[in-house]
Amino acid sequence: MLDDTLVVWGGEFGRTIYCQGGLSRENYGRDHHPRCFTMWMAGGGVKGGVVFGETDEFSYNIVSDPVHINDLNATILHCLGIDHERLTYPFMGLNQRLTGVERAQVVKGILA
Repeated sequence: MLDDTLVVWGGEFGRTIYCQGGLSRENYGRDHHPRCFTMWMAGGGVKGGVVFGETDEFSYNIVSDPVHINDLNATILHCLGIDHERLTYPFMGLNQRLTGVERAQVVKGILA
């Protein structure tokens, strides 16, 4: 089934591995992850067991292989068999793309 199905999971935001302020039984939560976002994909042309990108030891900054949201969208569309550069929609007299006007790239490092 995963040969033909792409599963994408992402949360609202990432979490750091630490908490600002004092830790206690009542206050043990972790802070928001402002620069890094974690998600996973399975099936539909994505390699299994691949970790792409890396954060620092505090899970705060990206240290390798950042993926812009437009690149993520281009990759998802690619896995669905859609050319993100040709998929346009009219808005206020101009053709727009889901991946923006910048040069979005398919993330080939995660493709099977």
